[in-house]
Amino acid sequence: MSAVPTSEALASDALPSYAQILDAAARIAPHAQVTPVLRSAALDALSGAELHFKCENLQRGGAFKFRGACNAVWALSDQQAARGVVTHSSGNHGNALALAAGTRGIAAHVVVPEGAVQAKVDAIERAGATLHRCAPTQAAREAKADEIRRATGAVLVHPYANTQVMAGQGTVALELCRQAPGLDALITPVGGGGLASGVAIAAHGMDASLSLFGAEPRGADDAAQSIARGTRVSDFVPDTVCDGLRALIGESNLAALRAHDVQIITVSDAETIAAMQLLWSELRIIVEVSCATVLAAVLQQPARFAGRRIGAVLTGGNVDLQALPWSMGK
Repeated sequence: MSAVPTSEALASDALPSYAQILDAAARIAPHAQVTPVLRSAALDALSGAELHFKCENLQRGGAFKFRGACNAVWALSDQQAARGVVTHSSGNHGNALALAAGTRGIAAHVVVPEGAVQAKVDAIERAGATLHRCAPTQAAREAKADEIRRATGAVLVHPYANTQVMAGQGTVALELCRQAPGLDALITPVGGGGLASGVAIAAHGMDASLSLFGAEPRGADDAAQSIARGTRVSDFVPDTVCDGLRALIGESNLAALRAHDVQIITVSDAETIAAMQLLWSELRIIVEVSCATVLAAVLQQPARFAGRRIGAVLTGGNVDLQALPWSMGK
């Protein structure tokens, strides 16, 4: 098959509008789960805030990523869809894209870096994707995905720098604000920025007064550094147990965070692991260490959240139970 033109292969990374997020909600409704919002009196008391946890760990595929992948797949024309899709992912987006491709009966290729969480890799294979390995660097991921795109004609669905993906992720905020009306603030983890940017646009489309926060590992704080410096940090090697947040913030995603005044709070891995344990003990749910950053951030800076109604997105639950972060090395 002949190669696809580069302009199409790269896909649009323009920020979605609020209207596009509303369209995404309608597009994914037949396929995505409406996930629950959980509360904990103990965590409210510990934080001094009223916390509403949006449980995307219970989303199809075990993570919020299904929203964006599903929207991207179903936004393709029939001609594009017939060629299949390709992406690179440390796990959840790859699994989500494979599942979404299955809902439309098309092929999915997923590039997975060495060292990815085995439970996530297994899930990608179970979902029916063709798996491709690469070195654990952003450059290697991008290069391998482009190689597959050129060889197969598949359409690239980038994990976060894709308009339809960002729009799909933004539907989390639409649901959360309907389920927990009167919120004062929203907080999400920050990795590549697809969720944080989509949520920011959706949240301010509903209520411009909402305060927006991002939680980022201190060992992968390129978003925080980029905002502080006024330019995107690209020469950065992340070092964190939060495997889902190791991707560098996308250029358009960073622009959205700036435009919507998303305040980044950085947390240590130790704080995040402790928060993951708290979520298990108080909510009785297993979540990925990456999404425990939101609780870690609230607990680290209680003065910023005290007395406020906070919507916190728990992004995923694809955990290797044989390698929990507090038991590793024992």
